[in-house]
Amino acid sequence: MQDKFIPYHKKELSNNEQLRKSEEFYLWLNERRSVRDFSDKPVDIKVIENCINAASTAPSGANKQPWTFCVVSNPETKRQIREAAEKEEYESYTNRMSERWLKDLEQFETNWEKPFLEIAPYLIIVFKRVYEIEKGEKINNYYVNESVGLATGVLLTAIHQAGLVALTHTPSPMNFLTKVLNRPENERPFLLIPVGFPSDNAKVPNIHRKKLNEVMIKYE
Repeated sequence: MQDKFIPYHKKELSNNEQLRKSEEFYLWLNERRSVRDFSDKPVDIKVIENCINAASTAPSGANKQPWTFCVVSNPETKRQIREAAEKEEYESYTNRMSERWLKDLEQFETNWEKPFLEIAPYLIIVFKRVYEIEKGEKINNYYVNESVGLATGVLLTAIHQAGLVALTHTPSPMNFLTKVLNRPENERPFLLIPVGFPSDNAKVPNIHRKKLNEVMIKYE
């Protein structure tokens, strides 16, 4: 009979090691940027698989692991996704977004056109599984958005670790992804993530992250 619990051990680090490792990790991760200028240079699928394996180590409500990662490299499927995404984006930019929203986006110089959806060698579409179907019965998953959000954060970190770049793209609504990829009724699109190498002339906005005292409050 399998044990209900198994021993867990983790190497204890000295205070100096903790400080060094935590600072190094922050400085390395602070180099991560959302990129819209992709190269069509090929990426080994094994790298993508490793990144998704890493994402799947994320914690989840009741260990339900309510995520599916659809990896698209087929040019025709990418074309269909771009066409459908740009249709929604055009409607958003021209009719749905408020003036304030459009003003906030000006610093990024974005518009409804999304060529990166065809240029990037891979699109990873993250789906959240809102429930499972077992023997025709619906079985609830718990804290689905939180769980899938955590897994996506790990995925983006793994992509950065692999020397690649990514973009969290959220055309809204994203229901077209369910249709294009023929996903089951218990899944909902969560994020569309182009992944690859940056183009030779890639640029990112000259923006800055909030400082520590703006995001952390200590209660001592």
